[in-house]
Amino acid sequence: MTKQKLQEELKQSMLSRDELRTSVLRLLLSAINYYEIQKGGAGYTASEEDVLAVVQKEAKQRRDSIAEFEKANRTDLADKEQKELDILQAFLPEQMGEDEVRSIVEQTITETGTSSMQDMGKVMGTLNGKLKGKADMGFVSEIVRSKLTSV
Repeated sequence: MTKQKLQEELKQSMLSRDELRTSVLRLLLSAINYYEIQKGGAGYTASEEDVLAVVQKEAKQRRDSIAEFEKANRTDLADKEQKELDILQAFLPEQMGEDEVRSIVEQTITETGTSSMQDMGKVMGTLNGKLKGKADMGFVSEIVRSKLTSV
């Protein structure tokens, strides 16, 4: 997904008068512009990987907000965040299933010869390269933690 493609999506949502989608896309493009400024100023253009990282960050913020709103019994706000998350997820690559993630985690733990929680950073570093963008790394971390404590 490129920034230009998102700008086209924004134009389409504005023409179709989809207010929520337009709002989410504007926020996303703003976050990408901010990222570009942080990275290198006016001359820097976000790559597809940069755009993916920003979309993932925005999606994670929505997931965190949903959890907090549900704890506070604010289903109205949680529903709004869920709708925004659904829009953002359309711009992310398809996520791996839980069984597939567990299999890759087990394989990586075996490959790295890891046997304790002290080696979690080594495992996560390897998994980050394999799963980034394809799975929620917070969820992956939970699986690794549970596997390493049971080893």
